[in-house]
Amino acid sequence: MLTLTTAHRDAMVATCIRALPNEGCGLLLGSSDGVVSEVVASVNVADSAKVYEIDSRVLLSTYRRADDEGTSVLGVFHSHTHSEALPSPTDIRQAPDPQWHYVLISLREAQAEVRSFRIADGAVVEEAVVGS
Repeated sequence: MLTLTTAHRDAMVATCIRALPNEGCGLLLGSSDGVVSEVVASVNVADSAKVYEIDSRVLLSTYRRADDEGTSVLGVFHSHTHSEALPSPTDIRQAPDPQWHYVLISLREAQAEVRSFRIADGAVVEEAVVGS
């Protein structure tokens, strides 16, 4: 289960909208029990509407902050600009950490759809996203 506030959800969606026509992306900071404390936006260095890549400087600085603050990098979020909020074969193949929460934001409709998944060894399991 992933717990986030409306402000966190809105920050993820806004990051993804700002990245259009490309996919938007970023990281999630929080506690090991899946409670998000901060959304960290990143430039999509892949500069693509079909794939995303977190800026390595954002990744490094976010991990350093997590260590300094006693929090965790919980996962990643990114958008799908024209498809459902479901992990693509590329998303599944490139999932780096089985402990992460993988949040997908579909911008296909006017109302963004936000869903979260766990991905381990190619297996995808949707998890609940709840408000705090």
